Amino acid sequence: MCGYAGMVVTSKAIGALTPELLRAMGNSIRLRGPDDQGVWLDAKLGVGLVHQRLAIQDLSPLGAQPMQSSTNRFTIAFNGEIYNFKQLKARLVALGFQFKGGSDTEVILAAFEAWGVDAALIEFVGMFSIALIDHQEKQLWLIRDRMGEKPLYYYQADGNLLFASELKPLMLCPLFKKDIEQGAVGLLMRHNYIPAPWSIFKNTFKLEPAHYLRFDLLNIAATPVKKCYWQPSLNWNQSLTTQALHEQLEPLLSQVIADQMISDAPLGAFLSGGIDSSTIVSLMQRQSSRPVKTFSVGFNVSGFNEAEHAKAVAKHLGTDHSEFYVEPQDALNIISQLPEIYDEPFADSSQIPTFIVSRMTRQQVTVALSGDGGDELFAGYSRYASYARGFASRQQGLVNKLMNGLPASLVVQLTRVLKSNQRELSQALLLEKVQRYSVGFKSPDARNYYQNQIGYWLNPEAHLKSATRLPYALDDMPLREDPTSTFQWCDINSYLPDDILVKVDRAAMANSLETRVPLLDHRLVELSLTVPTAINVVNGVTKQPLRNILYQYVPRELVDRPKQGFAVPVGHWLKNELREWAEDLLSEKSLADSNVFNSDLIRQKWQAHLTTSHDYSFHLWSVLMFQSWHRKYM
Repeated sequence: MCGYAGMVVTSKAIGALTPELLRAMGNSIRLRGPDDQGVWLDAKLGVGLVHQRLAIQDLSPLGAQPMQSSTNRFTIAFNGEIYNFKQLKARLVALGFQFKGGSDTEVILAAFEAWGVDAALIEFVGMFSIALIDHQEKQLWLIRDRMGEKPLYYYQADGNLLFASELKPLMLCPLFKKDIEQGAVGLLMRHNYIPAPWSIFKNTFKLEPAHYLRFDLLNIAATPVKKCYWQPSLNWNQSLTTQALHEQLEPLLSQVIADQMISDAPLGAFLSGGIDSSTIVSLMQRQSSRPVKTFSVGFNVSGFNEAEHAKAVAKHLGTDHSEFYVEPQDALNIISQLPEIYDEPFADSSQIPTFIVSRMTRQQVTVALSGDGGDELFAGYSRYASYARGFASRQQGLVNKLMNGLPASLVVQLTRVLKSNQRELSQALLLEKVQRYSVGFKSPDARNYYQNQIGYWLNPEAHLKSATRLPYALDDMPLREDPTSTFQWCDINSYLPDDILVKVDRAAMANSLETRVPLLDHRLVELSLTVPTAINVVNGVTKQPLRNILYQYVPRELVDRPKQGFAVPVGHWLKNELREWAEDLLSEKSLADSNVFNSDLIRQKWQAHLTTSHDYSFHLWSVLMFQSWHRKYM
């Protein structure tokens, strides 16, 4: 793993391009790569790079970056791993290329030399974020891997370009303007993350997965060429059988895991005890000559503890297992670090245990495999099934007629009469709740249903002082005959890269830990998207293809239970141990200082969380994360 930053400046701003600034930008993300720092600068072109190295492949200085190709045509800063680099290296040696070291970075450069950038990208199997300078063509390429495992931000304004693995290096540059993009705050409130291409700052963007940008170094202010070089296709194979799929899936997944277990540094795995991580660890242990090191976290709160399940799976498989139980004080200690770890507001509360398990894991290993991706690829989320179950009832019955035929204000009054447990809510909050149900009942199709049901604040822009709704990936989702495939597309193109992978990357890299995600190998993704729902979900039980692999190694009774997720008891904590911290950030003064929210509506939600039985922690966490971030950086 690693991290990098860079800049391309006009002649007017050339004074900002100094080795000292580049080193400072690199130091701000030092934890992504604590083993070494490299700086490269070309004053004539107005280009500079800084790279922070976490040595995984070829621990010698021959793997240091920024690195130049053998002909000096290319200079690269690279974050990630190319798992098939040894096979590519053999092909390149046959073409006459010679190599000084054993790093995948040197192979990447040779591949670009031999085949060109576009053709080489198709050959790479792995995760990567690349900044590539082509001295011959006077071009800069910014490239992101197919599934978005590795991050890449860029800022373009006033004729200058800044780019980095995280936002922190950009904020250190005097050319960067910290103007908040209020529409991005609306997206944060809607989903608890800011989806690509947007970021919290104006003129600052996340490059989307499987895309590259190509800039003209002689005219950096010009609009870059942007290309999507790979796109997964939802193309079901209706003739596919369960057995035929199994005969393809298990060997491929086993090979992917074997490739991702190659490391010159110590390696282990996250283990939650769920289907995905248990499958990964089972296949790891089968291929390992010694016990695999596994790691999990738990909570001493009923309904939130999966550690006991992970421990049982680990015992059965014979792994070398470690676990840590998270207490409220642990959360308090970490919360103050969250703005720096994520460096833009990010509000998936499972960021807390993810950071803790990463910290614990890093004490023993440098690389950890993760089970992320199984829900998206094999239809594991409960919302997929809930739509299908509820669609018929939405089309008929008294509730549907009420929702469609009466004004919302009247439905609120009826709700107060008929539902005693709703009477404690204020008029505004009850109206919002009625509107949310109404949207669900009135949804004409799966696309509309998904957009509204995965959101937290129903109309977030109404809670902001000034914001317009920004367009993003979910606005362009395809509508397919089977709703499940629509939902899968949405999750693969938004929730997975912008929430799940962000959470894991930042939490792990803040602990100088490299994470690898076998299920997101692009060949596995392509195979999974040919699988019809009838094979993924049988009698209401999801992820059957993974279960069929797992049951060969782990008894069903150890893993067959309702999906729990990496849940955190934030609602309970906010009413107790975190109450003082939250009250400070949600006070009238703090909300006035940030000058973004309509404070009355936010305070109303906070008071309802404290004084009623309703849990608004998912709503409030996005506001709290923004307020905490704003206090640190703005």
